[in-house]
Amino acid sequence: MSKRTKIKALLESTQTDIQVTVMGWVRTFRNNQFIALNDGSTNNNIQIVVDFENTDEALLKRITTGASLKVVGQLVASLGKGQKVEIKATEVEILGDSDPEKYPLQPKKHSLEFLREIAHLRFRTNTFGAIFRVRNSLAFAVHKFLQEKGFVYLHTPVITASDAEGAGEAFKVTNFDIANPPRTESGEIDYKQDFFGKATNLTVSGQLEGELGAMALSDIYTFGPTFRAENSNTTRHLAEFWMIEPEMAFYDLEDNMDLAEGLLKYVISYALENNREDLEFLSQRLQEEEKSKPQNERSEMSLLDKLQFCLDNSFERLTYTEAIDILKESTPNKKKKFQYLIEGWGADLQSEHERYLVEKHFKKPVILTDYPKEIKAFYMRQNDDGKTVRAMDILFPGIGEIVGGSQREERLEKLEQRMAEMGIPAEELWWYLDTRRFGSCPHAGFGLGFERLVLFVTGMGNIRDVIPFPRFPKNAEF
Repeated sequence: MSKRTKIKALLESTQTDIQVTVMGWVRTFRNNQFIALNDGSTNNNIQIVVDFENTDEALLKRITTGASLKVVGQLVASLGKGQKVEIKATEVEILGDSDPEKYPLQPKKHSLEFLREIAHLRFRTNTFGAIFRVRNSLAFAVHKFLQEKGFVYLHTPVITASDAEGAGEAFKVTNFDIANPPRTESGEIDYKQDFFGKATNLTVSGQLEGELGAMALSDIYTFGPTFRAENSNTTRHLAEFWMIEPEMAFYDLEDNMDLAEGLLKYVISYALENNREDLEFLSQRLQEEEKSKPQNERSEMSLLDKLQFCLDNSFERLTYTEAIDILKESTPNKKKKFQYLIEGWGADLQSEHERYLVEKHFKKPVILTDYPKEIKAFYMRQNDDGKTVRAMDILFPGIGEIVGGSQREERLEKLEQRMAEMGIPAEELWWYLDTRRFGSCPHAGFGLGFERLVLFVTGMGNIRDVIPFPRFPKNAEF
């Protein structure tokens, strides 16, 4: 097995007339002679030429779509179109059979909906092979960018007793028999008898714990799964998703925006450089898909052009107040085309408003700052106007919000006052408030939804197609 060479390496090699060993899965087998073999290292198959006249007929019958093979043979220059090299097989061994009557991935076009039902096999298609190789590169690039800047990768807990957003949409974690939990004298569930001695849930964000690390290590980041128990059946929401959350001491809002823009540009650039072939395939796939859409709904740019455009342009920075003025005067608002009309300052921006600013008005990524404090979380630094906070959201074409962050409130009395206003119990977050009691300093951070980033870079339309095993309401398969 150790003598195996990956197909990508052979297709890129300039050597020929050497003996090679490859292993992979059969995509097609034509004329009892030509096997298209793929091992997942690239979307491109390598052609195996079998000497069918001198090969056992029983073996040939077992070479079916989905079967896994070990092939030993001579790598030679190909006479056929579309490939530089092929392998003349001297030895074909079947490592695993695949019953063609039962194998659901026959060589034809399958819908994305069907492939979601067989998510355990969809990695074997060209589309999902490309998506998950790109996802891998983006994850690696996130670590590379932050590590090169001296950030410390911190693992924050998956099980927590705090709800960082105050949204109350968390999955509860318990060891109780849920049909018969122990109760207090007043009839409440007695969490003191639970495994952790208190009510716990799956994390909605590693931010609060991340801030603790930043208050000693200066620059940290988390990159892990987060969970939201929202009953959202949309193309942009998941119940389990991955978040990148950097937290930086001695940073203000400007520094925060610079870091987030730099990170996004770096990872997009890394994917363009290292996954060109996959992105070209996904760009072509998107163009085919868009042919069925009305002209006005089609993208003005190809996927590759859109990615390059993000690298070539500075993100437009403006305040929430400026954005509201633009939206209020916009044609879709005046003609009542928005589902949620913008009537004035204080409105919580919806995806349609974010996308209008990015796709129609500025035609490039946008960073919005200084939101009303009423629509933002308790930990954001309050501005001197008493109305707004030092928040920033980055909006991307086709996605809407991809990053949400802020300069954090470092002043203890201001933070306690805001928590009291929002009904967040200070006694439960005593440890968080300690960071403001002992050596507080200006600091900032943001959260980047990893799947939304993958969605943008791959040009896919549904977030369920960019995570290996999507979790959403009424679905926890595989």
